[in-house]
Amino acid sequence: MDDRPDHRAQIRDFLATRRAKLTPEQVGLPTSGRRRVPGLRREEVAVLAGVSTEWYTRLEKGHISGVSEEVLDAVAQALRLDQDERTYLFDLAHAARPAGRAPSRRKDVQVPPQVQWLLDSMTMSAAFVRNGRQDMVAHNALARALLAPVFDSPATAQHGRANLARYVFLDPGSQQFFVDWDAATAVSAALLRAEAGRELHDRALRDLVGELSTLSTAFRSQWAAHDVRIRHAGSKRLWHPQVGDLELTYQSLDLPVSSRTVYGLTIYTAEPGSTSEERLKLLASLAATQPAHPTSQPG
Repeated sequence: MDDRPDHRAQIRDFLATRRAKLTPEQVGLPTSGRRRVPGLRREEVAVLAGVSTEWYTRLEKGHISGVSEEVLDAVAQALRLDQDERTYLFDLAHAARPAGRAPSRRKDVQVPPQVQWLLDSMTMSAAFVRNGRQDMVAHNALARALLAPVFDSPATAQHGRANLARYVFLDPGSQQFFVDWDAATAVSAALLRAEAGRELHDRALRDLVGELSTLSTAFRSQWAAHDVRIRHAGSKRLWHPQVGDLELTYQSLDLPVSSRTVYGLTIYTAEPGSTSEERLKLLASLAATQPAHPTSQPG
């Protein structure tokens, strides 16, 4: 598995980009002479991780199969990886071990009725369920109204269901809908990058990445950064065509929907008493007059 060129490239580029982000001063190493490359040298990472330069060089070339968790942890500490980045590195290592490979945790399945009941009970929050490719597989009425530009986008409609990544990168309207569009592109690409580490054999994911790489300069730039995002929460500013500016907080949680499938549940809310809450209430009242939308099918 680790001999596959695409897998080796993922490991190589990820470690190299993390190394390039650090300086000797940041990690307490002395600086001397002119440096030909930004960030740390391979031998400096090796010193920090307590391994030989030859060993670390081999690792950075993508030969990760058989590397112990203790050594990976030392490399993660040397590169000052955050929790999401560390998880991604371990996912890549796990994918390189065919004997220990676990079944996919992202196999598409029908969302159980109980999950839809849960979504529908959240009348003042916009809630939706997405898979790792950012297909929206279930949603409540307020999410459908809030994210109407995504659901109605020609960039996603031709594929049968709304996809946040396609909307962000392929629909010019997303640059108005997401007030901080650059941040939206960074998060979207980082979520896909993390999914690629978990699900190396997902053909649909590879096809999506290929499509976005071909059609979007912004995606190519963000993908090349090798940033990863697993835990997804914060605030987001949107401009909605019906109610105008909205400043919302959001939280994403893992949602196991079967023994082998984990989707992501995302909930958008507004601060109590804020203008955004009033506008979200208006959107909820408008959504209440619309016909119910069926749950999306897996595919």
